[in-house]
Amino acid sequence: MRVLPLCLLALSLTGCSMLHKSPEPVSGSTTQSTQSEPVRAKPAPRPAPVKLYTNAEDLVSKPFRDLGEVSADDCQSSNQDSPANINTARKRMQIRASGMKANAVLLHKCEIVTGAPGCYRQAICQGSALKVSDQ
Repeated sequence: MRVLPLCLLALSLTGCSMLHKSPEPVSGSTTQSTQSEPVRAKPAPRPAPVKLYTNAEDLVSKPFRDLGEVSADDCQSSNQDSPANINTARKRMQIRASGMKANAVLLHKCEIVTGAPGCYRQAICQGSALKVSDQ
């Protein structure tokens, strides 16, 4: 008697799965084959590596061009969230500098600020985006 409900359950589940049909692609002409090659998604382009300079004296012998100020932050929304991290803010600053076609950042300052609007604590980093030549 226990087998009957299990059989009915199994039949009902297979019946529901048989109702679902995958949609067939619509083609403009009937001469095209119905099989198509799978479309591969292109990987997202990775930003170019940006070197971080913490001391301006490291740039004395290298020719460079200043592309402008760059800053980034990491926000801790509430006391229960993970704490604001200076390393995360620094990495975001390097990513933003990469978007400016920079290959280096001269770090001016990084600090943890409390009481920022919308953040319990906030890590802020500021620097200059630079294009350093290899010469």
